[in-house]
Amino acid sequence: MSESSLRCVLVYRLEKAGKAICLAKYDHTYEASGGAASGRDDAFAEAVQGIISNDPPAGISESNKIGGFKVVQSDEHQVTYGCDKDGVCCAVITGNAYQSRVAIGCLNELYTDFMAKFGKDTKSAAANSLSKKSKAIMKAVSSKYEDPSKVDKTAKVLGQVDAVKGQMQSNIANMLKNTEKAESLNEKSNQLNEQASVFKKRSTDLKKQMRWKNLKMTILLALVCIAIACAIIIPLVNKAKAITGNGSGEN
Repeated sequence: MSESSLRCVLVYRLEKAGKAICLAKYDHTYEASGGAASGRDDAFAEAVQGIISNDPPAGISESNKIGGFKVVQSDEHQVTYGCDKDGVCCAVITGNAYQSRVAIGCLNELYTDFMAKFGKDTKSAAANSLSKKSKAIMKAVSSKYEDPSKVDKTAKVLGQVDAVKGQMQSNIANMLKNTEKAESLNEKSNQLNEQASVFKKRSTDLKKQMRWKNLKMTILLALVCIAIACAIIIPLVNKAKAITGNGSGEN
């Protein structure tokens, strides 16, 4: 059951001995799902009967009104109940998130409609004898109050706030994911920049090394050429001098 759904509505008569007698019950969740109420809501009726018998509402002194409301919660359910001055008690079982003020509004309407038609029967009716007769009334009230936001402006606003809150949380989650992706991309970009810088530095160093190597080869080649030229020219010059010297001696 949803934490804010309406489960079941019930009407009891409080005996002088303190015992609560269930006069009518309607399992809204089961009926709305297309099932039959017979045999399904007995556990709820008995549980609420025990709650009311052990801790009956105080009721009020005014006629034709219900009051002394009390709220009891379990792990999954919430029971809201109240009674009139004659001991007619109405109760509604909901989820724990169902607003108690809406539940009280449901009980007031259920009491008014139920008593308008079956008020005289409540004093002497046998247990569960009014369930079938009052089914239309209880079904109409249950259907009206099954969604708190449709009958309570505050609940509607709170529902809208929850919806906006959920959307904001989703947006924040998406932003965080996008931020993580952006940070990851930025980190990868920085890594690529670092790698590019290292490659550029290595390329520049290699270029300098190649230039220096080419320069050394050029210088070495020039020296070799000069050495070869010297090896050829110097003997020729010496030979020419020798010939010139011999010609002068003969004259």
